Amino acid sequence: MRHALCAMRYASFAMLRVKNISAYYGNIQVLRRVTFHVKQGEVVSLIGGNGAGKSTLLNVISGIHPASSGTIAFERQEVQKLEPNKMVRLGLLQVPEQRQIFNSMTVTENLELGSYCLPRKAQKRMASSQFQEIYTLFPILEERARQRAGTLSGGEQQILSIARALMARPRMLLLDEPSLGLAPLVAEEIFRVTRKLRDNGTTILLVEQNALAALEVCDRGYVLEAGRIILEGSPAALLDDDEVQRAFLGRDYKGKWER
Repeated sequence: MRHALCAMRYASFAMLRVKNISAYYGNIQVLRRVTFHVKQGEVVSLIGGNGAGKSTLLNVISGIHPASSGTIAFERQEVQKLEPNKMVRLGLLQVPEQRQIFNSMTVTENLELGSYCLPRKAQKRMASSQFQEIYTLFPILEERARQRAGTLSGGEQQILSIARALMARPRMLLLDEPSLGLAPLVAEEIFRVTRKLRDNGTTILLVEQNALAALEVCDRGYVLEAGRIILEGSPAALLDDDEVQRAFLGRDYKGKWER
């Protein structure tokens, strides 16, 4: 209900607007005039195969990789030339592929690093309240608080990576392949976490190869192929598309969309 009200309230406000973004690695063009938007309170999925440019697009948005042309507006402010640390302070945080947690540090220490960008005077007070919110969302992290992060299971490490980003009180999360390398049952837990964040009204751009799972948790979706957006629409419309079924769901897919 909260998610539905949030989506209705902010239906006309694009929190993130990407327009005609192109990017290269050396002489190889990876992104080709990519245009899309994410509204406040939405979860938008970006699906595509290996090499489609999904992770590069997230890196461009978060300031890690430069765009050769185009514009990116976050909350109506052009940000395509900002450095990653400034993007974080604006409230746009990326949860990277392969988690990238600090294995030798405890769960608590990893979470504390997530609050580093909060205003220094209020950091301790705000971080304390964030810990309570994080532990309410993810009770397993409270149980593992003193455990070294490197000893957690793959799914627990992914939850920690998401929680670390939430410690910074983000306005928007970029999730890069959160189910990558996880067993199917563990991956389902990660998508359950994503649904929980969605229901709490968190704005999310989700990059995923698991098209079916990604479309089940989002409000809208885009299909990226060879650096271009080739399709966009509601989850039901994309799941009903013959090309999406052939490329991502298998030729024999006969699923029925349910939410």
